[in-house]
Amino acid sequence: MIRFAVCFSVVLLSASAIAQNPAVTPVAATPTTTSTAPTEVTQFQKIEDNWSESVNARDQYGLELVLSPLFVDVSASGDISTRNQQVADLIGNEDKTLHLDQKVITVRLLGDTAVANGTYVLHHKTLAGVVDEKGVFTHVFERVRAGWLCINSQRTSVRADAPGKQKRQSNAELPFHIPLFTKSGNSAQ
Repeated sequence: MIRFAVCFSVVLLSASAIAQNPAVTPVAATPTTTSTAPTEVTQFQKIEDNWSESVNARDQYGLELVLSPLFVDVSASGDISTRNQQVADLIGNEDKTLHLDQKVITVRLLGDTAVANGTYVLHHKTLAGVVDEKGVFTHVFERVRAGWLCINSQRTSVRADAPGKQKRQSNAELPFHIPLFTKSGNSAQ
């Protein structure tokens, strides 16, 4: 299972690197559609809302309707779990403060596969007390019958800025970019 997650991550990162460098084109390239169009984003926001509501209401059945039986989750801390482990954790979790909010930013449709990127806030208890973990997610969906099921989830927490520290504004053209693979006007090369 770990080998599958690692292989999938390598393929996803390779595809991302190829997409960032238009000079390198795969032989059998399929057209991708990155969309911030209201229709796709709204459609996947509803799915993410169902996921969040299922977690917030501790609804096992609702969570099973969103996650594929093949689901693999990589948490922000690096823990890997399956759909069954997610459901068991949902049922057995005694944290009454657990609350999840997810917001879809972009959606890429690749035939019967969709990749949704967005932000999340996970309110939960830790040993240090109650925290709001903020971060970004990538969810990979597979079209099944008339709907979509999530087959892979990757979360990355965003570090909190120190008090009094100014936030640097991004000048990126796209909402997500990898600085190593893009050309920037303000870098000395």
